[in-house]
Amino acid sequence: MAKTTVPAPHRETLHGTDLPRATTELLDGLVEHPWGQVSPSVYETGRLVTLAPWLSGHRQRVSFLLERQRPDGLWGAPEVGYALVPTLSATEALLSVLVRDGDAAGAGRDRLARRTARALDAVATHMCGPSAPAIDLPDLPAIELIAPALVEAINGSLDRLRDAPVPGLEAWAGRRLGTPAGLDGTKLGLVRSLLGSGAAAPQKLMHALEIAGDAAAGLAHARPEPTGTIGASPAATAAWLGAGESVDPSNPGRWYLETVVARHGGPVPCGYPLTVFERGWVLAWLARAGVPLTVRPEIVLSLTAPLGPAGTPAAAGLPSDADTTAGALYALALLDAPCRPDILFGYELDTHFCTWQGEDGASVTTNAHVLEAFGEYLTALRARSAAGTDSAARYAAAAAKAADWLCGQQRPDGSWEDRWHASPHYATACAAIALAAFGGEDRAPAVEAARRWILTTQRPDGSWGHWEGTAEETSYAVQLLLLTGRSPAADAADAVTRALPHLLRGLTSGDGAAAGEPAMWHDKDLYRPEAIVRAGVIAALHLARGSGVFR
Repeated sequence: MAKTTVPAPHRETLHGTDLPRATTELLDGLVEHPWGQVSPSVYETGRLVTLAPWLSGHRQRVSFLLERQRPDGLWGAPEVGYALVPTLSATEALLSVLVRDGDAAGAGRDRLARRTARALDAVATHMCGPSAPAIDLPDLPAIELIAPALVEAINGSLDRLRDAPVPGLEAWAGRRLGTPAGLDGTKLGLVRSLLGSGAAAPQKLMHALEIAGDAAAGLAHARPEPTGTIGASPAATAAWLGAGESVDPSNPGRWYLETVVARHGGPVPCGYPLTVFERGWVLAWLARAGVPLTVRPEIVLSLTAPLGPAGTPAAAGLPSDADTTAGALYALALLDAPCRPDILFGYELDTHFCTWQGEDGASVTTNAHVLEAFGEYLTALRARSAAGTDSAARYAAAAAKAADWLCGQQRPDGSWEDRWHASPHYATACAAIALAAFGGEDRAPAVEAARRWILTTQRPDGSWGHWEGTAEETSYAVQLLLLTGRSPAADAADAVTRALPHLLRGLTSGDGAAAGEPAMWHDKDLYRPEAIVRAGVIAALHLARGSGVFR
């Protein structure tokens, strides 16, 4: 049964911030927003501008793209690699509006043409032109399919400009963009041939079905989930619906799109819903930090019910994966509702655990979460004096495998990096906290190296951050310092004290994306899971209070 500790009647405030109330509001939000709380995506919104101009909120989506364009003409994060996918999508979307019907969607035709020309110039200069520098491509899902597909679509619109000129884009009529180095479209052609053949494609490919072009419409072996989604993706669902003007509003796919649009005011996120992923992370991070929780039974059920022979996916429409499964199992164990972690053995390889079978590469944070799932279940077995069983020995061996592999992935400076987040602070916190709790004394040097790296990367203003100081990354650093030592050393205590203003601002500023904090989590585009980030900030503040750093 889930642990439901009720906070004390009195409330302690942190510089005017009420942590118990913030925690209650966060947990209530999991029920109020059962599909999750996540930032909208430039990439995904651009796809709906092109694929579903008939859908409610079209003008708002065009306006969203224009508002998010940077002064240099690009979209997205500061690194060009991260800007590639959102910039190509937004550029193609704006161009499609002009080429399709010249409708400026309320923004003004001339303004739209100027912005599109600026975008094309920027793409040619920084990404896809003959003199563009090589791009350090991030490990974003399906980037090798998405980028060539978008370049192909842009070139198709540029060809049409010769026959249907658009004022302001005369210089681009008939021109063509190249694909960035390493993204020549070969794999895209193979995937399209597979989809066109009628053969069943891997489920993970459904998340980016929009890359299939015309073949996506009505794809026979793709069927909407109970939520109405194809691949937990608005773009994939729109591509599957095809010419949506004629789609009955009661069609599950259209209902799903209308729901997502209404939830976000026009723009849409990449992955939605993300129910299990969000709830597992929120509950695990709060419980791990010792935050008093009152957890509704239906929330616990939402983590146990999806657990099948292969574990659980992040959301309906995605394949089951070891990362989400481990996160759910760890959260359940922390809530005194442990489930046997045997399903994780389906992801075990010779040296580590994969996120899913056939994964290209490997994930540090997946293995950190696997270590926590096995480690916390072993803790539960010891509490029942059952740690001497054969199953316990197998769990201990699995935990040791994950811990050994994590230590082998640590960078010389003491940090880790991972394929699911742009910031090394996230990966380093995941790995070091897991190793400190369940890695044993042999892994203590790796944990200490991570602590040193964290202390040396704090910014002069007291925050931490990859591109800029953020409350999110500051929360990871503070959790690492306070969860990997029995008591904070003087230098760690000083670092946490200097970080507190950033954590408090992160808790009181409301929506982090609206407050200007960047999206840093990897999907087809970078995204920000607001509830998860908020849970990290609450956990860090609670730990700081408990450590005696402040009252």
